[in-house]
Amino acid sequence: MNTLYGQVKKQILDKAGLIKLLVCDVDGVFSDGRIYLGNDGEELKAFHTKDGFGIKALGASGVDIAIITGRRSNIVTQRMQALNVRHIIQGEEDKFPALTALAEQQELSLDEIAYIGDDIPDLACIENVGLGIAVQDAHPSVLNGADYITFTRGGFGAVREVCDLIMLSQGSLAGAKGASV
Repeated sequence: MNTLYGQVKKQILDKAGLIKLLVCDVDGVFSDGRIYLGNDGEELKAFHTKDGFGIKALGASGVDIAIITGRRSNIVTQRMQALNVRHIIQGEEDKFPALTALAEQQELSLDEIAYIGDDIPDLACIENVGLGIAVQDAHPSVLNGADYITFTRGGFGAVREVCDLIMLSQGSLAGAKGASV
């Protein structure tokens, strides 16, 4: 099927239609993976407003959102709170146990979860959820393990693409509401 971003197999849209929770890595997915450090140790990251709109719109459509990241960062907390992300899990280098605990807490099967990542720590999550997603510029082993590879690079609208894909498959894209944040 043709989407806004390119051709997507029907089986991917079928899987996306079942998603109740989107879980995202942060570095390399919401950001381009680079971390800027100031002279005083200040950490800076760039986030794309397209992703912000996508997260807000997906949440408004009824799909829950979570992040699981290996790093801890106040910047991430602030950004995710601004986007109304309900589940902010930081400092988890082994992400799959955190994912399964979240699924259990939310009473979801792994088939009802989509996970988007870019590197080796994301691979177990990507391979075990209903819709495993790699950003276009992910590590080769992650690309090989994913059901879907975004047309867009991490940090440049890949999260928005996934949000649009889920909303398209669930019939809510035309009524998408949110704000570029």
